[in-house]
Amino acid sequence: MKKITRFIFFGNLFYGICAIALSIESTLQQNFLLKSLTFYSMTFFASVLYYSLAYLAEKPPINIQNTRADWYKKHEKSLKNLQLLFLAFLLILFFVFAIKHRQQLIQLTLFTWLLMLSFPVIAGLYYGFNHRLVRRFKLRTIGWLKPFEIGFCWAGMVTVYPAIYYCIINNKSYVISQLGLLLFIKNFMFVSVLSILFDIKDYASDSNMQLKTFIVKSGLRKTIFTIILPLSLIGYGSFLAWGINHNFSIGKTIINSIPFILLMAVAWSLQKRRSIFYYLIIIDGLMLIKAICGSIAALYF
Repeated sequence: MKKITRFIFFGNLFYGICAIALSIESTLQQNFLLKSLTFYSMTFFASVLYYSLAYLAEKPPINIQNTRADWYKKHEKSLKNLQLLFLAFLLILFFVFAIKHRQQLIQLTLFTWLLMLSFPVIAGLYYGFNHRLVRRFKLRTIGWLKPFEIGFCWAGMVTVYPAIYYCIINNKSYVISQLGLLLFIKNFMFVSVLSILFDIKDYASDSNMQLKTFIVKSGLRKTIFTIILPLSLIGYGSFLAWGINHNFSIGKTIINSIPFILLMAVAWSLQKRRSIFYYLIIIDGLMLIKAICGSIAALYF
């Protein structure tokens, strides 16, 4: 059981599951259900590949103990083979989709193309490029910006991409709706706050590399009480205002409130030292809880 748990969470399979769940939630909340095994498979493979390649490529500081990095080193060969398999599946699915819907892709507006490309570009710049002209430029080295880069890419993947994909396969024009924009901001802020929480785990390595994250710069308690909790309250307050304005039922409001309440409770709990699995299961698990709660509320209330 321990080996399976490590494979799912250390191997980043859980991120793929969360990406699928959040995408389903987004489609339901935008009043369409995307029934596409191709899209969800590409979402899963892309998520796992992105996070796994980062861990396989980067070497942690020698003087910092890193259980996850040790696990990657131990299973490096098998993990690289798995990533090659996932990459092959992703490319096959992408090219089959592109060929099948080439006419619709050609007809996409310039704005839609720029919007689609903005997320992988930011994701790529997050880790930088191995080139003599830009090798020292990585967005992740801007500590305070780091969590918002992650939130931006996740929000695009689970909010914008499903809507564009749906429009392509149904031969419709993609237009950003007020609801779609709100859901993008909601996912952006939720994942950004989770990323700030996750930086608590990386305090030692970030400090060693002089990466000025919120935790390194402001300290644990100040970050929790002046950044994380206020942002969570603002997000929750915005949701309540939207719900009241659109006559959400009591049941729908309560179910959608659960992730925000748990987010604030988890933030409070991080005043004590926690294991890496607490971050991977509990904190990242909030994405899955949010997706489940949002989907239930959209389907039944």
